[in-house]
Amino acid sequence: MKKQLFLTLILTAAAASADNRLFTYTYEPETEPKGDWELEQSITSRVGRNAAVGQKNFQSWQFRTELEHGFTDRYTASLYLNHDFESFTDPATGANVSNNHWSGMSIENRYLVLDPVNNPVGLTLYLEPTFDGDNAELEQKIILGQRHGDWKWAVNLTHATEWRNNFRESEGEVEISAGLSRKLSSRWTLGLEVRDHNEFPEYKEWENTALYVGPTLSYHRQKWWAAVSVLPQVYGATFTGDPDANQHLELEGHERLNFRLLVGISF
Repeated sequence: MKKQLFLTLILTAAAASADNRLFTYTYEPETEPKGDWELEQSITSRVGRNAAVGQKNFQSWQFRTELEHGFTDRYTASLYLNHDFESFTDPATGANVSNNHWSGMSIENRYLVLDPVNNPVGLTLYLEPTFDGDNAELEQKIILGQRHGDWKWAVNLTHATEWRNNFRESEGEVEISAGLSRKLSSRWTLGLEVRDHNEFPEYKEWENTALYVGPTLSYHRQKWWAAVSVLPQVYGATFTGDPDANQHLELEGHERLNFRLLVGISF
């Protein structure tokens, strides 16, 4: 009886913190427990294109505010409010160009198919539509992951279609991301995250690929958590020419450095 009670307490504690993020780009299979609410703020900075593509001193800031709710122990849904800021210097004129705009709302849906507590590998399916009035995107993910003692890993297979210019243009995106982390203490976790992002304009050609690798650090308390990652681009290629005049990186559709901060508060 005492053993059963002890195991119940452990599982309850694990469930209460199930949606604390260890990585910033790679999702883990756990979903929000039924009835729980969480407010999450995401800040992403993308820095560094070049003069060859007409965007010297490029920087982009993306802000996403998320309200998340566990409708069941397997189904979690979120509402996102998105806002973007972008600036660069036009090397031809020396003028500073900036764009500060509302980028729509997103509805994230996650369904836990295989619970990692009771299965060798956890599996969650993900669907997120985004719409801002003129443009739209539909993103799907297959989320895999598991914990082994103080170690945890996750892998995401992602596909997205983006419609722009009042649905007159479309682009496909395929991404593989993965994270491996180790628990350092009851509050701190250190990990490594890898992303490979690819673009397919109009689904007619494979335009480019960009590989990012970098550390991620997370901190957890009972009612809040935070995770941060710094991912430099370590390899990139454009398969439709050489618009960025760079043989080792892809700097037309991607940046030299990605930084992301996530902060979540449960209530």
